[in-house]
Amino acid sequence: MAFDERLAERVRSLVARRRGISEKRMFGGIAFLVRGNMSFGIVGNELMVQVGAAQYTKALARRHAREMDFTGRPMKGYVYVAAPGLRRLDALRSWVDIGVQFARTLPPK
Repeated sequence: MAFDERLAERVRSLVARRRGISEKRMFGGIAFLVRGNMSFGIVGNELMVQVGAAQYTKALARRHAREMDFTGRPMKGYVYVAAPGLRRLDALRSWVDIGVQFARTLPPK
């Protein structure tokens, strides 16, 4: 599955000046890693965000967010954000920030 290159460029512009963030092609899309930990990624035209267990319910309550079920089973602590929820730059930035903040709590790989 190809990923939305335009969305990837928008994300890259948001993280360009942040230290410790790299990108890697994975799961048919692209993942952004913080110190080696998956923070968020793009699958198709959706953003996949690792929010962690503590923020999971709150993240799911946000508009355009849903359970991540990449393997066919829900993955707790991860959400998908549909394309309409990423149109505004402030909304995209908010989701990226959530993923980065959570990944920074994890030990480096």
